[in-house]
Amino acid sequence: MWRVPIRAGAQKVQARAPIRRGCCDSAGPSSNQGTKTYWHDMKQVLLTPAAGKRLIAKAVCGHPAIRAALERGTIVVVAGTTNGYVAEELLALCGQAGDFDRRRFFRGITVPPARSSSRSGRWPDEGRFLGDVVLRQGQWLKGLTLFDVADDLREGDVILKGANAVKLPEKRAAILIAHPQGGTTVVALQAAIGRRVRLILPVGLEKRVHTDLYELAAQVNSPGTEGLRLMPVPGEVVTELEAVAWLTGARAELMAGGGVCGAEGAVWLVIRGTPEQEQQAAELLARLCNEPPFTVE
Repeated sequence: MWRVPIRAGAQKVQARAPIRRGCCDSAGPSSNQGTKTYWHDMKQVLLTPAAGKRLIAKAVCGHPAIRAALERGTIVVVAGTTNGYVAEELLALCGQAGDFDRRRFFRGITVPPARSSSRSGRWPDEGRFLGDVVLRQGQWLKGLTLFDVADDLREGDVILKGANAVKLPEKRAAILIAHPQGGTTVVALQAAIGRRVRLILPVGLEKRVHTDLYELAAQVNSPGTEGLRLMPVPGEVVTELEAVAWLTGARAELMAGGGVCGAEGAVWLVIRGTPEQEQQAAELLARLCNEPPFTVE
């Protein structure tokens, strides 16, 4: 999996007694027993779900597979709320963002019970949904969907598909299924498994789960149950943690989560790295922290 390389020259302090600074274990065959490597001061940042989506989108745009496909391949951004931010950033990179509106860039959506949507998550008014974002050699083919181009996708092309659950330790994700034939998820898997099309899964930390995804899928997909189904999918998971690493070289860890008054689903991150990496991360996240909440209006 691609990572932004951490720059050399970090100032390290070898210590055996705990100190009140951020640290990273120096475990491994070549490390001294009981020795820790302590970095400069760590940073703590708060990200709302909307800010996290924007952060993930910016990181995805720098992925080498995305950059290569923009020049000589095809990228399909499958409609979804997180992918709406990804599509915005990609189209802006290509100078074609003017006609794109992410407010209805989804098929199914999770809203509070008081809001009106179907049992499958479909919005009552789908007239403003204009399809997925398909980019062929950097040109937006407006009005097309994954279903229109899936059979033509080949190795070197990329599908971006959002997810609804993420198991952080294993970096695995799963997608809610409402369509009786599996919808865009099954079509994306046919391309990824059958023709080695790269599948990237942007997903926010607010969707983290702790139970094994295959166990969850076995429960909710079993005969006799009702409601949505769940499909674990192979692919490259991109959360806010990967995004920080890719964009700055620093290491981000989830410290806490939750909030009120618009911070519902927010996460506290601890950022560690060299002083330069931490400063770069702090400046990046400061620019994103006031991202407005997602809205369909």
